Amino acid sequence: MGLLSNKVERSQIKAGDHIYTWRAIYTYSHHGIYVGGSKVVHFTRERDTSSSMVTSPSSSLNSKLPSVCPTFPDCGFSQPNSGVVLTCLDCFLGNGHLYCFEYGVTPSAFLAKVRGGTCTTATSDTQETVIHRAMYLLQNGFGNYDVFQNNCEDFALYCKTGLLVHDSESAVGRSGQASSFIGAPLAALLSSPLKLLMPGPVGVATAAAGMYCASRYATDIGVRTDVVKVAVEDMAVKLVWHDPDSQLSTEESSIIDPTESTKDLVTLN
Repeated sequence: MGLLSNKVERSQIKAGDHIYTWRAIYTYSHHGIYVGGSKVVHFTRERDTSSSMVTSPSSSLNSKLPSVCPTFPDCGFSQPNSGVVLTCLDCFLGNGHLYCFEYGVTPSAFLAKVRGGTCTTATSDTQETVIHRAMYLLQNGFGNYDVFQNNCEDFALYCKTGLLVHDSESAVGRSGQASSFIGAPLAALLSSPLKLLMPGPVGVATAAAGMYCASRYATDIGVRTDVVKVAVEDMAVKLVWHDPDSQLSTEESSIIDPTESTKDLVTLN
């Protein structure tokens, strides 16, 4: 992976990696956890099971596509009323390229990645822990999808780090992509009064860029002070979107052994 791009080949990824692909001419990216066997667990808007056509698991938008995968008959497995889905790598990528999210980067490397949603200064947990979280959430859900507070990148970041934002009034979750969308207009707004002080448009642009980078860095989960480590079995207790009437308790929910997931959960031949 280079300074400007995290693009990788399929042979380079391993189970437990946080992968993503760009959508809609690089407008946004879709994220997931690669669990091995050409399978990806990722988080999307809840599919409409009342229709014969369901939301494509490879997209977080509401485009309607046939639910049948041409490669794996069980691709698209998910629990009822849950946006966490297991798909094959081909369906996850669609027509996009494969990228690998970076963890444990230095502050300078983080700031060099101008586009958010590509890396974090936070460190990843072990491969086994990451896969366990992803498979557990596939069975128990990850709450309601929210573009700014609980999206596909938030899901992947939690699986990799176990970190959640404990402040329910926070305007943004862990997603670096969402931070970029919020940081850009904020930087433009804050730099507007500086027009009176800066000598020309170059000075204003420099100030805006500095504010944008500062806002991105301040919301990175590796430096935030409003995040807490939460065990995946305790998610229902900690998360504000938990609905006790629709979710299973920790004792009732089944925990899948990541090493057995490819045999017992679904069979992708």
